[in-house]
Amino acid sequence: MNELYHWFDLLGVAVFAISGTLIAHNKSMDGFGVIVLASVTAIGGGTIRDLILDVPVFWVSDTSYIITILVAVALTILWLNHRQSFPNYYLQLADAFGLSFFAIMGARKAIMLEVPDTTVVIMAVMTGCFGGVIRDVLAREIPMLLKGELYAITCIAGATLYTQLIHLNVVDELAMIAGGITILLLRLAALRWKIGIPVFRYSENNNRQ
Repeated sequence: MNELYHWFDLLGVAVFAISGTLIAHNKSMDGFGVIVLASVTAIGGGTIRDLILDVPVFWVSDTSYIITILVAVALTILWLNHRQSFPNYYLQLADAFGLSFFAIMGARKAIMLEVPDTTVVIMAVMTGCFGGVIRDVLAREIPMLLKGELYAITCIAGATLYTQLIHLNVVDELAMIAGGITILLLRLAALRWKIGIPVFRYSENNNRQ
């Protein structure tokens, strides 16, 4: 089972590395910029999580993560140089799957360390979202989790469900599936129906800026 988790983890890393590469392409970055943006997107959230939890950073002793990033970057570069575009819908769909798995894996790692439930949820959000935050800051964009459709909220909902199911002695794998599906469905619904959390009323001039 741990081997299966690892492969899914690598798939999530690849998805987020592709995301970082696409942003680098849009910003006309050079090769080094592409690698940096892809890497922070793919492993940035998990790195921050492990540093806060004071455990070995997951990719330091496992080169498969770095190799996965490099392969994902290379394939994306080849695709973009050949097609000059990438179907945004498919990227958002893949990102939703990656977000759901990363967040739940972050929650699982935290709960195994027996930290409080609030910390578990925070670690889930960090694992799923903070790589994208670093990416957007470096690319001089407003981070995705701070605007637009529901993003971090989906991680909070899924991680909260996961922790409660664990406390009810539900089998870990079933709790993970339930939490992950919750995140996935909420994210897809938010994308489909443009669901967000608006709190301000903006004039037409504000919307144009």
